Amino acid sequence: MAIYTKEEARQIMEKALSFSTADATTINLGGSESGNIRYARNTVSTSGHRSNQSLSVTASFGKQSGSATIDEFDDASLEKVVKIAEELAKLAPVNPEFMAPLGPQRYDDDITFVEATANITPEYRAKVAAASIEPASEKDVTAAGFLNDSSRFRSTLNSNGLFAYNKSTDSDFTVTMRTNDGTGSGWVSRDFNDITKFDPAEAAKVAIDKAVLSREARAIEPGKYTVILEPAASVDLLRNMSGSFNARTADEGRSFMSKDGGTKLGQKIVDERVNIYSDPLHPDVPTSTWNGEGMPLKKTSWIENGVVKNLAYDRYWAGQKGMEAVPFPSNFIMEGGSATLQDLIKSTKKGILVTRLWYIRGVDPQTLLYTGLTRDGTFYIENGEIRYPVKNFRFNESPIIMLNNLEELGQQVRIDGNLIPFMKVRDFTFTSLSDAV
Repeated sequence: MAIYTKEEARQIMEKALSFSTADATTINLGGSESGNIRYARNTVSTSGHRSNQSLSVTASFGKQSGSATIDEFDDASLEKVVKIAEELAKLAPVNPEFMAPLGPQRYDDDITFVEATANITPEYRAKVAAASIEPASEKDVTAAGFLNDSSRFRSTLNSNGLFAYNKSTDSDFTVTMRTNDGTGSGWVSRDFNDITKFDPAEAAKVAIDKAVLSREARAIEPGKYTVILEPAASVDLLRNMSGSFNARTADEGRSFMSKDGGTKLGQKIVDERVNIYSDPLHPDVPTSTWNGEGMPLKKTSWIENGVVKNLAYDRYWAGQKGMEAVPFPSNFIMEGGSATLQDLIKSTKKGILVTRLWYIRGVDPQTLLYTGLTRDGTFYIENGEIRYPVKNFRFNESPIIMLNNLEELGQQVRIDGNLIPFMKVRDFTFTSLSDAV
């Protein structure tokens, strides 16, 4: 059994803690049950189930720490792993940034566990695969997809009296559809805590339609274009931007958020319509209400009306700067508008629709400039209609420039545990063509 109740987890960790002789000890216990199905060439290739559990101990003497992990929880094993962690701690170098474990904290009740997701069966996974394979075969398209679902728990207990527990469920689905002549490709991704929100037939149709529509793409000149970015096309750029909200790298002059020996906290950096926050209790993208250190996670604004409202301070750096610690975000929520994807297309005189970006690499951390490629469905728009597919592009763009060139925000969509709107952006920079579909 890999999923323990709150009380079962606490009892195991308290038993492990009872063997400790260190100045400070932290016990982490977690486990998961997960299932999956994979298919390619319109045929299921693998399916399976995994069950994992582990307990880790971090022991500290002064500012020296050592860690050890085990997956057996009888008394003898628990005592052994604690002693190994303590032996390693005594051999470890002094950590000048060591922080003592937190004391007891108060957490909001999380909303991350959904029974229906935990109860997914192999038969359900087979139906998901069939919902891709059967319509793909009818359209002269080949499907390759993967569904993974899981239920898991994680918990922590330390010698200063902190205890935290979280149980969650997740499901992740992706499918790529390729036309059998090799010239068209479509792709879709869906992820939910609550599997009842997932419609596999709808997802497959989106990918199939894009594959068929993207056949025999035309080459057009690279340059600056108005683009409509689906959430899968912008999410990685936005997540990369969120990494610059690290107060330490900003204070040390190592990030986009650095400015004149200080930071850009309180300054307007993007269009005033941009509002970005994190919230572990958002019903569409819930997360645990505590982080790996046991710090409570609350709704936090990062950009409000284009202005930087917060930077993330870990406990050590907060102490160095005389600030309150601000945990890093557990999810990324960007407010949108009411426009649908079709609304954005209809309002575009000339532009390009981008399904997703991939192979993204950093070019300049000071300006957040990135390069990468479009993929799996790129289309030319003229007079409010998709006219034809175009060959993929390499792009050079910064999410900061992108968010300063906003034309319109559309509806939010969940992608990779975040909420991102459709976006219409002017002057997006494409630098060259790619022959890949």
